[in-house]
Amino acid sequence: MNKRALYLSAASTISHQPTFQNPGFSAALAQVEASSALISPDYKAYIDAGLLRRMSKILRMSVACARDCIEQAGAGQPDAIVVGTGLGCLQDTEKFLNTSLTVEGLLPPTSFIQSTHNTMAGQISLSLGNHGYNMTHTQNTLSFEHALLDAAMLLREGDRNVLVGAADEHIDILNDIAEKLGFETASPLTSGASFFILSSESAGNAAAELTDVYTSGGAEYGQEEIDAFLDRNGMQIGDIDLVLYAGTPVSGAVRNIDYLPLAGVYPTASAFALHYAVDLLATNSEVRNVLICNTLRKSNLGLTLLKAVEA
Repeated sequence: MNKRALYLSAASTISHQPTFQNPGFSAALAQVEASSALISPDYKAYIDAGLLRRMSKILRMSVACARDCIEQAGAGQPDAIVVGTGLGCLQDTEKFLNTSLTVEGLLPPTSFIQSTHNTMAGQISLSLGNHGYNMTHTQNTLSFEHALLDAAMLLREGDRNVLVGAADEHIDILNDIAEKLGFETASPLTSGASFFILSSESAGNAAAELTDVYTSGGAEYGQEEIDAFLDRNGMQIGDIDLVLYAGTPVSGAVRNIDYLPLAGVYPTASAFALHYAVDLLATNSEVRNVLICNTLRKSNLGLTLLKAVEA
C-alpha cells in the first residue's frame, strides 16, 4: 500500500457480541462461549421479506451489515464492493450436497448457485442496485486482508468509496470435521460478518485511518517481518498502543489482546478485530495506534495498521 492513509468512515458487525449499531461496544465485550448465540438484528429492516426467506444466515448478515454501513456513511452508492470469505456459504453448500444424495435425476440449481463464494458480493450488489466493480477474495485466513488490499488499490486508482467486508458462517458439521482433523482451539467455532466503508478522503466522518496492510503465506513468519512492516511506516513496536492478535502475541508490544476469545474462531475473524480496533480508536483517547496481527494459521501472516484520526 501507498503511505497515504485511507479512511474508515463506517463499520458494521454482526457477531456473537452486541456489536451491531452499538458504538462503544469495545468496552463491554465478554468471552464467547460454545453456547453463545449469534446476536442478529431485525433483518426485515434491511432486507425485503420475500428475499429474506430465501437467504441463508451468511447472506442475511452480509446484506444487513452492508446496508447499515452505507446508511452510516451517507455517501450513496459505493464505487465498488469487495468481500472476503474463507469458507463461503456453508449452509447452502451443505443443502446442495444433501440434495445430491437424496434426489434422483436433475438437481434444482438454487442451492448450488447460492453456495458459491461470490454469492455474498452478488447479493449485496443486487440489494443495492449497484453496477460497479464486484469481487470476492478467498485465501483461507487471509481472505479479508486481501479484500482490504484490493479495496485500497481501487481507491489509489480513483474510486472514492469502497464497501469492503468479510463473512463466514458456522454450521454444526464443522465441529465434527474439526474433531476428526484434530483441529483444537481454546475458543469455539462461530459465525460473523463485518463490513466497512473505506474512503480516499475523510469528509469529516472518519472513525479511523487505515495506514497499511501486509500479507505473507507459505511459511511460518518471523518477528523481522513485523518489524519491517512497522519500519516502512516510520514506526517501531513500542509506538503501538495495542496489538490485537490471533495465534501468537507480538513480542515487545505494550499491550497484546487475543481477539479470538471475543470473536470466536472463523477464517475472517480479523474483520471483527478491525471493527474492534475502529471502535477503540473512536472511544478511547489513550489508544492512537493499533496493529492487528493475524496468525490464525501459522503459515499465514496478515498485518493491518490503524491510527486514530487527528482532530
